[in-house]
Amino acid sequence: MRNFKRCFISTLAVLFIFGAFSSALPKAEAATGFYVSGTTLYDSTGKPFKIRGVTHAHSWYKEDSAEAMKAIAKTGANTVRIVLSDGTKYTKDDAAAVKHLLDLAEQNKLIAILEVHDATGSDEYSALDSAVNYWIELKDVLAGKEDRVLINIANEWYGTWDSTGWAEGYKKAIPKLREAGMNHTLIIDSAGWGQYPQSIVDKGKEVFQSDPNKNTLFSIHMYEYAGGTAEQVKSNIDGVMNQGLAVIVGEFGNKHTDGDVDEVTIMKYSEKKQIGWIAWSWKGNGEEWAYLDLSKDWSGNSLTKWGTTVVHGTYGLQMTSTTAPVFK
Repeated sequence: MRNFKRCFISTLAVLFIFGAFSSALPKAEAATGFYVSGTTLYDSTGKPFKIRGVTHAHSWYKEDSAEAMKAIAKTGANTVRIVLSDGTKYTKDDAAAVKHLLDLAEQNKLIAILEVHDATGSDEYSALDSAVNYWIELKDVLAGKEDRVLINIANEWYGTWDSTGWAEGYKKAIPKLREAGMNHTLIIDSAGWGQYPQSIVDKGKEVFQSDPNKNTLFSIHMYEYAGGTAEQVKSNIDGVMNQGLAVIVGEFGNKHTDGDVDEVTIMKYSEKKQIGWIAWSWKGNGEEWAYLDLSKDWSGNSLTKWGTTVVHGTYGLQMTSTTAPVFK
């Protein structure tokens, strides 16, 4: 009986030590990919990940993607946001094309954020549902990539500046993706063409709770309405974070149709708050929005003024971006 007692006590001690050690391990020791906890995005190693990226409009410039991604990687970016089409509005990017794009991203050590652009500005749930079905169709290509791919469900779905309709749509879309076995971190743009972050403040918690995985990241697109002044930039970021939700600046420029953008504050305040940002866009904005081109050529040999700010600015890619640990 005495030997049994001694053995029992020793076993308890071992279990206690192991339990204490296990609880001290980073949460993501058991994670298979990116995940959200509180206001922070973590990578699969359990470390906070600060997205520093550039968007490439693949769906309209399919033949230039290899050159563009190589050039984007050279800027120091750790992430590329890739414009795709589900075929409802633009030419569909099929599974083979997406697989090739993910291969290119990995070759260049870039985390890939994939987005469907066809739903842009639409208030119709059918447009959002089409994007959801597209991701489910790509499930076999995306499975196992949770540590290097994030899914931006639908670019700027819900053009109206309204919180309720936006939230109701995503409260149906997110569970459908999860039920289909999609376990990636999901990114959701705010209502109002991405420029109404009040929708996240109003209804973001409801949307987040609709995700069984609790792995949803919110995105504000900062142009003249959401990012026109330093005050707007700070209050919009703080407004979401004060809800206990994780946020990134999923798009921003140096100006837009109806006014200036405070790009310096966007980059500076994002660094202060340790949140991600993605600049729009590498090249191909056409004559009307040429000022949003970061580079004058696909290979990045000649950056624009906007591109120089994003790449070489005090809070730009060269100074604030680090390669994702999964590629090290």
